[in-house]
Amino acid sequence: MLRLTLITSFLAVLQACTLPLQPATQGLPEPVLAALQKAQVPPEHMAVVVEPASAGSAAAPRLAHRAALPMQPGSTMKLLTSAVALDTLGAQHRGHTALLSAAPLQGDVLMGELVLQGGADPEFGIPQLWALLQELRFQGVRELRGNLIVDRTLYRPARMDVGVPPFDSGPEFEYNVIPDALHLNASLLPLALRSDAHRLNVRSWPELPGLRFDASAMALSPRPCREWGALWQTPITEMQGNETVVRLRGEFPADCERRMSLQVLDRQALTERLVRVLWQQMGGTWVGAAVEAPAPSGARVLARREARPWGELLRHLNKASDNAWSRILFLNLGVAGMAAQPQASTLELARERAMQWWLAQGLPADGLVLDNGSGLSRTERISAQQMAALLQWVLTRQWASDFVMSLPVPGVDGTLRRRMADGPAHGRARLKTGTLSNTRALAGYVTDVHGRQWVLAAMVNTAEAGRATPALDALVQWVASGAMQPLP
Repeated sequence: MLRLTLITSFLAVLQACTLPLQPATQGLPEPVLAALQKAQVPPEHMAVVVEPASAGSAAAPRLAHRAALPMQPGSTMKLLTSAVALDTLGAQHRGHTALLSAAPLQGDVLMGELVLQGGADPEFGIPQLWALLQELRFQGVRELRGNLIVDRTLYRPARMDVGVPPFDSGPEFEYNVIPDALHLNASLLPLALRSDAHRLNVRSWPELPGLRFDASAMALSPRPCREWGALWQTPITEMQGNETVVRLRGEFPADCERRMSLQVLDRQALTERLVRVLWQQMGGTWVGAAVEAPAPSGARVLARREARPWGELLRHLNKASDNAWSRILFLNLGVAGMAAQPQASTLELARERAMQWWLAQGLPADGLVLDNGSGLSRTERISAQQMAALLQWVLTRQWASDFVMSLPVPGVDGTLRRRMADGPAHGRARLKTGTLSNTRALAGYVTDVHGRQWVLAAMVNTAEAGRATPALDALVQWVASGAMQPLP
């Protein structure tokens, strides 16, 4: 049974403050040391803090190992983004997407440009675009006699992805998307790959005009279908006349079917093709082109979609560890300062506001480095001690339930659904994971078998970090087992 279903269970931890604390911290427990030794990862590559959850007060850590060392946190940095956003923007903060125009409507013809304006709605996908366009048709518009103005200018620059080198060898995958204010279908093209014993067939959904897939360079392999990514190579997209060709490369299993969404088409081209095909399916006509620009002054709203509040969206952001959503939320921190600092990027302003917030809470800042707020970064740093302090501070806030309920539960859901499915930690913790090629991390809250709540922050930084996952799990299981006994 899930022990942390309500935030009241965390606020009730104040009773834990009456338990006697050990006067000195203890070293890494034996199960953790054994797992590190088996993984051939030296203990000096691990940083740990475990302390009684005390709703913001200065609890003495029961276990501290290299606690003050700045570490790469991976996606546990999303906890900082979530906390700052909830405290400054509020749980009801939400994005939007709108269709606008300054052109007159004559009969069923819009006599000029139509604007598709992004307002940082992370869920704006193909179904939502269809509904927005359908509202336009419902108002009697059939013909668009002008260009489509795609307004991404909520953030500065509007296209942060342009000219940025790939983070790693998989730039086509969703976790590597650098978002913008429109974020239509997460800038991803939905694909269906189906192979028999002889050939691979590739289709997009919906099928888009002027787009062709070439799978002639992708060999079929005898690997099982579940290993489809083992010999996958990044597709190459190129123009051939007026046609866009996506060339798939590497190998794909024979007799296999997979559906995936990939970043293989420039987002502006994707936007234009999606609007065109959906509008045509609705019986509309449009002969213009899509142009990136701000909405003209005086444009009136024709249709508008409100996103769900971020207090709800955090459940997906943290449970699925969605990098793009986290980056959108982090960028939203900088929007308010754009008018006063016209030369600064939205990302710079977001970093500045987040750091100012951190200092205002009296949290320790030595070694803290902010980048994009998602943890998908080579530069972001935070210590286990700082992460624990943040987690303690969260418990003092009215929105703490939104934060806590967004974290994955071991053996149950999110990025921990396949971890710690057995043992005392199953269903007893809410923890954010962090994963980079050189990083494994966990941070959050653990309830032990005695009903005591603990704040836990643990990070491993080394080229062999992937082998250290069992050591992190062993730490959580050890805490959940009640091994941290109070003094008599």
